[in-house]
Amino acid sequence: MSLVLASAPAPVVDYKALSPLIATSGGSMVVLLAGLLRPRVVQRAVLPALALAALGSAIGLSIWVWQPGDVKPIIRGALSVDTLGLAASLLFYAAGIATVLLSMRSPAPGQAGRGEYLTLLLGSISGMVVLAEAENLVTLFVGLELLSIPLYVLCATELRRRTSLEAGLKYLVIGSVGSATLLYGLALIYGATGSTDFSGIGAAIGQRVGLADPLLLTGIALSATGLGFKGSVAPFHQWTPDVYQGAPTPITTFMAVATKAAAFAVFLRFFDQALLSSQTDWGPALAALATATIVIGNVGAIAQRSLKRLLAWSGVAQAGYLLAGVVVGTRLGLQATVFYLGVYLLMNVSAFAVVAARERVSEHGDDLASLQDLGSAQPWLAWPMTIAMLSLAGFPATVGFIGKFYLIDASVSGDYAWLGVVIVVGSVVSLAYYLRVIAVMWMGRYEVELPTLPRRRVRPVAGWSPEADARAQPELLAVAVLCAALSIVFGIVPGPLFHVAREVGGALASAFNG
Repeated sequence: MSLVLASAPAPVVDYKALSPLIATSGGSMVVLLAGLLRPRVVQRAVLPALALAALGSAIGLSIWVWQPGDVKPIIRGALSVDTLGLAASLLFYAAGIATVLLSMRSPAPGQAGRGEYLTLLLGSISGMVVLAEAENLVTLFVGLELLSIPLYVLCATELRRRTSLEAGLKYLVIGSVGSATLLYGLALIYGATGSTDFSGIGAAIGQRVGLADPLLLTGIALSATGLGFKGSVAPFHQWTPDVYQGAPTPITTFMAVATKAAAFAVFLRFFDQALLSSQTDWGPALAALATATIVIGNVGAIAQRSLKRLLAWSGVAQAGYLLAGVVVGTRLGLQATVFYLGVYLLMNVSAFAVVAARERVSEHGDDLASLQDLGSAQPWLAWPMTIAMLSLAGFPATVGFIGKFYLIDASVSGDYAWLGVVIVVGSVVSLAYYLRVIAVMWMGRYEVELPTLPRRRVRPVAGWSPEADARAQPELLAVAVLCAALSIVFGIVPGPLFHVAREVGGALASAFNG
């Protein structure tokens, strides 16, 4: 027996392609071990620095292994380190860096343990990378669970706040339902096609199994439902507002951008590669889901006063826009979706950074009233939030406008022109709540004042403290200003993002050309 095992060929491991994933998973272990050291400087400075170093290394390694075009899967066909997976991974790393910075003054890491908190964050990012690069059904589910389980815990890391614990429990229960639904759907697809590899599934559909096979169609429906839970697609979005409001704001930021990016990355790979042959069957169904998601998300956001709930409902609507790029099943749809995922990160991180800065110092928490007269009190926070809201609404000269235009172009080119009209109508409706946020910041109450002696230039006693000054939270201010500035820069000069999107489109060129 030992001779047989000794003669078996050892698997070939492409360590270069795996290096970004090794950086995040290895970094999580280093942070966990370093977290055992109790000195204050280690907890507050060294641990965040190690997490940032791991994420920065992963970004550099991803750029190093970037290779446009079709790439041969690694680890016996389990992962595909192509431009689609690497582009999605870069979004995860960027979201992770923003989350680490937003968490530096948050109570959540101190209450849960800074080492454990950052380890769970890096572990969730590793799961997202596996999910985005998955090339078979088993790897897909492993990546989904590695992504989800740390997030269940991270949502409940503010141990002294009831709503945080409630958010963790809600996400655990509903996330488990979504995972079970997805697993059942994947099992049915395997039963219908006899393969777990995406390439094998794509080859079987239309050859060994008919396009109208009930087992296959049921599996596709359940798989779309399970992924819809993660992507906040209506009607599987019910958890989103409650969990976003209850979770610590840095974790809400991470979930809003990274989890959505991971869900739609696997949506694109699974549906546009493995299931592309049956696009005429699942396309209209996903188009109906996209329409419902846009309508429900925008209507639900109008009545919200909590900024985190407002952004949660906004995220539901944005998921509908993103789903339009999946529906068409074309290379242009893939490029438009990846492009919009990148700009969505900039817009949302900027908005959530301002929310985090205000809720820590305002008696109103994350209520809309916390932004009242922010334009005159702290313009360095008001301007990033203004740009984020305008970009989310799709105003010209912002990157959100370019992203929505790209999705509309993909919809029209893919014979779903009516879905492009829905995107336009949804964007118009969204002005009702995006402009309301801007109005609260810049259009305070007007009061007539009689001429008096010149007022002394001192800060009012009520509502001010050193912590309330934006300069007391430089990391939040830097994140908000940087993301807002990039939203304007790429809105005026979108060429670099278009170039990256075109290279990502080549990752599944064989599927589209086949």
